[in-house]
Amino acid sequence: MTGGYRPWIILGMNTFAFTVCFACWTMNAVLITYLIGNGIHDWTRTEMGVLMAAPVLTGSVLRLPVGLLTDKYGGRIVYFVLMLVASGFLGLNYFADSYLFFLFCALGFGLAGASFAVGIAYTSLWFPQSLQGTALGIFGAGNAGAAVTTLVAPSLLTMLTSGGANPEAWRWLPVIYGAALALTAVVFWMVTTTKVVEGGRTKTLARQLAPLRDIRVWRFGLYYFLVFGAFVALAQWLVPYYVQAYGLSLAMAGLFASIFSFPSGVIRAACGWITDQIGARASLYWTFALCTVFTFLLIFPEMFVRTPGEGIIANTPGVVEEVTDREMRVVHPESGRVDVYELQVAEGAPLQEVEGQEEFLPLPLIRSEMSWVGSPGEAGDFREFQPGDEISAGQLLARGTTTIYFQANVYIFTFLVLMLGLAMGLGKAAVYKYIPTYFPNDVGSVGGLVGVIGGLGGFICPIIFGLLLDWTGVWTTCWIFLFVLSVVCLVWMHLVVRGILKKEAPALYRRAERTEPAAAQAAAQS
Repeated sequence: MTGGYRPWIILGMNTFAFTVCFACWTMNAVLITYLIGNGIHDWTRTEMGVLMAAPVLTGSVLRLPVGLLTDKYGGRIVYFVLMLVASGFLGLNYFADSYLFFLFCALGFGLAGASFAVGIAYTSLWFPQSLQGTALGIFGAGNAGAAVTTLVAPSLLTMLTSGGANPEAWRWLPVIYGAALALTAVVFWMVTTTKVVEGGRTKTLARQLAPLRDIRVWRFGLYYFLVFGAFVALAQWLVPYYVQAYGLSLAMAGLFASIFSFPSGVIRAACGWITDQIGARASLYWTFALCTVFTFLLIFPEMFVRTPGEGIIANTPGVVEEVTDREMRVVHPESGRVDVYELQVAEGAPLQEVEGQEEFLPLPLIRSEMSWVGSPGEAGDFREFQPGDEISAGQLLARGTTTIYFQANVYIFTFLVLMLGLAMGLGKAAVYKYIPTYFPNDVGSVGGLVGVIGGLGGFICPIIFGLLLDWTGVWTTCWIFLFVLSVVCLVWMHLVVRGILKKEAPALYRRAERTEPAAAQAAAQS
């Protein structure tokens, strides 16, 4: 490590610049929600998803070439130019008046998202292997820029538009963002120092791209697609989610969405230290397992379900002696024995009355009740049971109905997305702990490609979320998609680990595969 405080100054400036870039990168989450919510533009949910995802596309696709440029020319100049160009497109948003114009601007200022590839490569040059996880974790805390936008942008829009009295004043929001990014670029240039990877200026493009033939790089990319791409997508998608699924105001939706994005970004610094202690592999096992659990729990929306439940079937034939609202007495003519059948009656208020109330209900409410089916009449219909009706064995006497009401309480929902965000924070740190370990001289190219794949998750996921919502009308379909993706990552990583163990430690692998201890096997054979 270069001596003195210089590495930490570079790290601090890198992190600050990345935070500002990330805040600008996710600006459309709030802006597009405001424009649609206030009737300024009438776009479909899919179009909304595309506009939110457009900056992510540019910032993702350009991460690889930007990473290559960083390896060759150094992070200082690349970072500076990148921020200035992105700030120009932000300012251009002031003149946007059509969907295509908004899309063009979004693709332009999306360049700010490529800052991640620059910062990762530039930061890793200043620290030894033993501190890579911690340093890159601190840098990655700049993800909290998404929370800055969801917290600050709604209040800025309220102030700029005078509480909605002057709605067209929204145009100053991207101008303010662009000015902040341009100022950050100037400060960054004044504070930082040029440093290039050893041999970077003479490395050919073919040599830079050589590590990309390793399947490990693409596997890391899939992991990052989940822990980073889905994080970026949710940081934007949760704003309209809260507004439309829970009826919150834009400001409150931004506050709740920041509960997901801010801790996940900030904790990444601590997660970098954790990966230094327990390793990237163990960290990813925890990440994918937790993502699987929390996305599964988030799948269930607010719902009111009526379904057939347990009924009553006659055990033996007989004649109805007496029937009331609560029980039926059936006499067996030959033996004189009496069978008493009791209805199960639901206790408490009907769930229809509970639905929509503000009472805090963390768990589903379940009501089961029964009603007499009745005796077949002459016209083929059913009439009420009467004394003297003959009952046959196996005849259905009472039909059961089970009613389930799940509130999907907003506070429970927010707690679950918070836990999911923290798990993703650990995963983001773990993936980039791997890269300098396996590819120490190609952090720019490998980190760039992994960033491309991960960033594409931020582009693709909102579009998938929007399509699923348009097709089904159910907001929680996004969690079904992320649940499947979490399971795929967990299973693939586990299979790879088993393959490595089988190849490098066959004796240990065979012991792990045994279904019972050797002593027990020997005893069973004797």
